[in-house]
Amino acid sequence: MQFEHTHRIAATPARIYARYADVASWREWDEDLKASSIDGAFASGAMGVVEPKSGPKSKVRFLDVKPDQGFAVECGLPLCTMRFEYELRPTGGGTLATHRVVFKGALAWFFGRVIGSGMRADLPKSMQRLERVVLQTP
Repeated sequence: MQFEHTHRIAATPARIYARYADVASWREWDEDLKASSIDGAFASGAMGVVEPKSGPKSKVRFLDVKPDQGFAVECGLPLCTMRFEYELRPTGGGTLATHRVVFKGALAWFFGRVIGSGMRADLPKSMQRLERVVLQTP
């Protein structure tokens, strides 16, 4: 099960990617997060922690980190993997940013419905907040 949202942001991919790389500040654009951190550099293979406002802390692994193009983070759930993918594609005068949530595994259908439905509803709002944060950053 997966869902995604694409939003055009009037900024370069490098400017948006810089906000992604600042993991400790994710809560500025992702209202559902209480805290987020990374151990070491923003690179593939790095480990981190995310703490949602309504749920337990989760260890995450950073994957497919490609400067100015995007990245993914993955965490484990019982009999399921939840992956967040962030893609940046330059367009004339801006960037198309796509945020995607993918559930895989035997209980993907369950977690997709139980926690995924709220995430799906929040994706457009978090991307609008990301746009505001990016455009306010010099």
